[in-house]
Amino acid sequence: MARLGEFIRERRNQARLSLRKLSEQAGISNPYLSQIERGLRKPSAEILQSIAKALRISAETLYVQAGILEAPELDNQAVATAIFSDSSISERQKQVLVDIYESFRRENGTLADEADATAENEAEPVPETSTEPSESR
Repeated sequence: MARLGEFIRERRNQARLSLRKLSEQAGISNPYLSQIERGLRKPSAEILQSIAKALRISAETLYVQAGILEAPELDNQAVATAIFSDSSISERQKQVLVDIYESFRRENGTLADEADATAENEAEPVPETSTEPSESR
């Protein structure tokens, strides 16, 4: 519950909403929202939906934080495909977005194995060999 409360507080602060303003927009009491943020109360799915609407985020995001739903498995290929299918941005912008996404995943340890494999391959230079027969005169 504390993780959910921290998540809601962070989102509220990012949205620059006071506790009072968010409680008004969500249609719940100020003390109840405060207890949720402090991890003292476990809100229902309906309350989470109201909070999500007031924060302008998906209810599913809060359901995952509350443990009501499992976090979906994210296929990074699907993310890249979605980015590259957007016709409103340039090819260069698309590549930059994918690069940033992958750097965040590496930073968070999601791509640690892939990064280790890449580093190992870069650390061991491949010797150049010629397949052409040498000429003898």
